[in-house]
Amino acid sequence: MIYADNAATTRMSEGAINTMLRLMKETFGNPSSLYETGQVAKEELERARAQIASMINAEPREIVFTSGGSEADNQAILSAAAIGKKKGKMHIVSSAFEHHAVLHTLDKLEKEGFEITLLDVNKDGIIRPEQVEQAIRQDTALVSIMYANNEIGTIQPIERIGQICKSKGVIFHTDAVQAIGHEIIDVKKENIDMLSASSHKFHGPKGVGFLYARRGIKLSNLIEGGAQEAGLRGGTENVPGIGAMAKALEEAYDNLSKNKESVGSKRDRIIEGLSKIPHSALNGDKDRRLYGNISFCFEGIEGEALLLLLDDKGIQASSGSACTSGSLDPSHVMLAIGRPHEVAHGSLRLSISDDITDEDVEYIIESVTQVVAYLRSISPVWRSLEAGNKEYIL
Repeated sequence: MIYADNAATTRMSEGAINTMLRLMKETFGNPSSLYETGQVAKEELERARAQIASMINAEPREIVFTSGGSEADNQAILSAAAIGKKKGKMHIVSSAFEHHAVLHTLDKLEKEGFEITLLDVNKDGIIRPEQVEQAIRQDTALVSIMYANNEIGTIQPIERIGQICKSKGVIFHTDAVQAIGHEIIDVKKENIDMLSASSHKFHGPKGVGFLYARRGIKLSNLIEGGAQEAGLRGGTENVPGIGAMAKALEEAYDNLSKNKESVGSKRDRIIEGLSKIPHSALNGDKDRRLYGNISFCFEGIEGEALLLLLDDKGIQASSGSACTSGSLDPSHVMLAIGRPHEVAHGSLRLSISDDITDEDVEYIIESVTQVVAYLRSISPVWRSLEAGNKEYIL
């Protein structure tokens, strides 16, 4: 079996598993308790906080632990909106291909009277800094642009966008769920005010993540309760999960340079191989993308059938199409970069990790080529294209 859906979730690393097991066995105390067992847990919690902060050049008190990226996105955006509302700023800038944790939160705010500007995305999947600059107004409370897209893997010019926001006095949030652990992130250098992250995207456990919020930004609580997380998130902290997350992130950065070179070269070989399939196209810029992301559209097929047949061949991947979620609509990301509906439905995302072998690369290219050819052979749409009754799009 070849697991090629790491953008959805990753396997936990051995280091993260061992850390989690150790903490579950040895550090069972409540970190809010004053006696020794609780304070031992508190020490582990704060050690993890400091460790994570150091890896993104933040201060420990700027890290708030959450249940994952979606919660962090919600808290960041709703907090910035609350700050803006008090100042009479009711405008937010984001992009059309953000994760739904961002887009749905913005929908909620729009119903509450905020004006939302969603920037168009270029066909290469990259937001231009000048687009952001032109969209910012006197009443702009927040700019939220993802660090790297979850479907097509394109990396955004975050540092330049951060500079623009800082110069205009606008809070800048980035959803870095796909990027952290795979790109070096420096929140100070890149002028990032808030950042969302999720552990299971970099070989940590599910159900744990964090929000970085620059000192001076007043966060609004999503979860009321006790005084945990400096009063910013009620609920007893998941110390084993948080410790495992810190370990996984440490390992990710320790291996980042090696993985960029090794996995990146395999990514490029897969892109080269799949590009030989007629009437196919890589989604997003070839170079400014995460080192493990390959996203393609194939004309004349349906993504759902492609996934199921690849699964039969032992390759686990995902599609940009939302077919598997019960929706007939294609991915909003594919539409945002200009793919027409009939092409967007035939998309494939392969997200590989450091466990992929040279043999896996060749097998993926061979299998996708065979499955696409088979699906086209039974497709009335493809027959119509070949007969000249319709024009090819790709």
